[in-house]
Amino acid sequence: MNEEQMTITERYKYLRMMQKRYEEAGKKERGELLAEMEEITKMHRKSLIRLMNGIVVRKKREKQRGREYGYDLDNALRIISKSMDHPCAERLQPNLGWMADQLVEHNELVISPRVREQLDRVSVSTVQRRLNRMKIDRKLPRRRPEEANRWRREVPARRIAWDEKEPGHFEVDLVHHCGISASGQYVHTLQMVDVATGWSERVAVLGRSYLVMQDGFERILARLPFRVREIHPDNGSEETVRKNV
Repeated sequence: MNEEQMTITERYKYLRMMQKRYEEAGKKERGELLAEMEEITKMHRKSLIRLMNGIVVRKKREKQRGREYGYDLDNALRIISKSMDHPCAERLQPNLGWMADQLVEHNELVISPRVREQLDRVSVSTVQRRLNRMKIDRKLPRRRPEEANRWRREVPARRIAWDEKEPGHFEVDLVHHCGISASGQYVHTLQMVDVATGWSERVAVLGRSYLVMQDGFERILARLPFRVREIHPDNGSEETVRKNV
């Protein structure tokens, strides 16, 4: 199992914290601290001694490194990220290699051996920086509230008054008898209750498909002593057949 290595910033932060302990420690304790720092930072013992006796500050490079990754890697990252629906860099980076191989096999990506090797060793932070520079929009498209609610506003809806005097205004509900699991087929009770009179009718149905609900309503309607003027279901499966009642 590969251990996660410190970044340079994390290493110098750790060494600055250890410096105070080093200055206050005796000769024996300093040796133990140096051994601990060697193990954690993977730095040479002489380099650690020099830092502990001086200022623990990262020096700027006299000669800056050239760009290790170029446009070809960016292009590969863009295609792989898109094919995986733009996951975060932490999820994307461990999957770059095998996904690139799959895309190459199906002629969705063309990369050189050098870029393929870079995909195996590029860091999470580098992937994140390069994706940010590409300005990839990871948000799913959403309709505006006005557009999403346009059709709902065209459906007439109101509350049944609590003191309704006229029979025929029904509340509808579907009771699930599924036990601890809601998977598979099981029995439901379809219930209609008249607000004015309290008259109620119930029928058992297996499942909650359109045809099952239609059959249940028809059986209830055949038993009612008065005409149905309106029904008020919730958002369950019985909602789909209310227009046919």
